[in-house]
Amino acid sequence: MATLMLKLMLPLLFLFMIPPKPAYGEFEQWCVADEQATQNELQAAMDWACGKGGADCRKIQVKQPCYLPNTLKDHASYAFNSYYQKFKHRGASCNFRGAAMATETDPSHGSCHYDFIP
Repeated sequence: MATLMLKLMLPLLFLFMIPPKPAYGEFEQWCVADEQATQNELQAAMDWACGKGGADCRKIQVKQPCYLPNTLKDHASYAFNSYYQKFKHRGASCNFRGAAMATETDPSHGSCHYDFIP
């Protein structure tokens, strides 16, 4: 009987030894360009985000870490995420008139890091 209890309790003990994921872990979200958005929608939304919206778009400038790939979709994704992370705790959404969508997959690539603010 004691051996049976030991066999049942040992796996449970190991489960309790695994550290829990941080509380924000299941809610990690980034904001990226929607694949179905038109070029005009992406351009208008990115212009707003980098202008009046207050996103930090310096990293998508020439010779900066997020310039490549040099596509509207990639630059818009970076701008949308910059805005969203900066203002989400003040009620900002990831929509940009339908040009953006939220993702739980980190879009960072190479030397280009997309911020995530818990």
